[in-house]
Amino acid sequence: MLVGALAHAGADQAAIAGAIHSLDVGAEVSFEPVKRRGIGALKFHVKVAETKKHRHLKHILEIIDKAALPQRTKDQASSVFQRLGKAEASVHQVGIEKVHFHEVGAADSISDIVGACLAFELLDVSRIVCSPVNVGSGTVETEHGTLPVPAPATAALLIDKPIYSRGPALELTTPTGAAVAATLAESFGAMPPMRIQSTGHGAGGRDFAEHANVLRVLIGEDSRAAEATTVLVIEANIDDSTPQILAFALERLMDAGALDVSLQHLTMKKGRPGMLLQVISRPEDRDKLTAILFAETSTLGVRFYAADRLVQSRSSVEVGTSHGSAHQSK
Repeated sequence: MLVGALAHAGADQAAIAGAIHSLDVGAEVSFEPVKRRGIGALKFHVKVAETKKHRHLKHILEIIDKAALPQRTKDQASSVFQRLGKAEASVHQVGIEKVHFHEVGAADSISDIVGACLAFELLDVSRIVCSPVNVGSGTVETEHGTLPVPAPATAALLIDKPIYSRGPALELTTPTGAAVAATLAESFGAMPPMRIQSTGHGAGGRDFAEHANVLRVLIGEDSRAAEATTVLVIEANIDDSTPQILAFALERLMDAGALDVSLQHLTMKKGRPGMLLQVISRPEDRDKLTAILFAETSTLGVRFYAADRLVQSRSSVEVGTSHGSAHQSK
């Protein structure tokens, strides 16, 4: 789906097909315009002859290294496969050198991973930001039997990444897709400020009733506009802590990555004076900052709610004064 989306956004389809052909893994690839729930998209097809052979990770890395690919594409594709190999090794409790991929699955994954890395290169993409990942739900059939979604390797690859489940009870993120996102994405979360140059939709194999089964990419340039993001606000009412304790808690929260912290005076039940401790945080930092609140204050509960945050573009310059140099924010 990612290769289809990037080709739909403008990556040269012939160049992608030629590069995959140079891998010599027996894969035939093609692109097909389709619709999913009325949305025009591009379907990337990979066809591989059936076989019972397997390929080990070192063989796949050798294949990538020998192919007619730009060096950055080789480096990125190799990094993705190494990350995928480490996840599989961890799940199956074996050394990474013993990890093997069924030849059909390996050829399919090589085509997907190399195709995506090359498409990013063809589009001159230097920075990748990924939205939270919809992993799906239900179960998936594998050579190890029926497994819950997300599959073990997918879950291992997405540790510390924001995920969710919505739509049909199917696997919506594979280990290959998770490895690409986890390796190449600079960050996960809100869309960065940008000037859109092109968009693309990559189609999945099914047409769902609930939503269009497509993966969307937006290609653009940094607009240097004011940044709009979604933040999480964490709050707690406290009426039995000293100023020294609360001040220390605020320091720990800032050190742990809070965007801002504040205290406000409150009049609580029975006329008791208290404080409202408020933390503005990135959504992915919720559990870490909440743990600090429980550890460093006497609160027994916290509240969460999302808020939109508009951040003005800023820069700092050094200016000379009669008293020496100083930094001025703009």
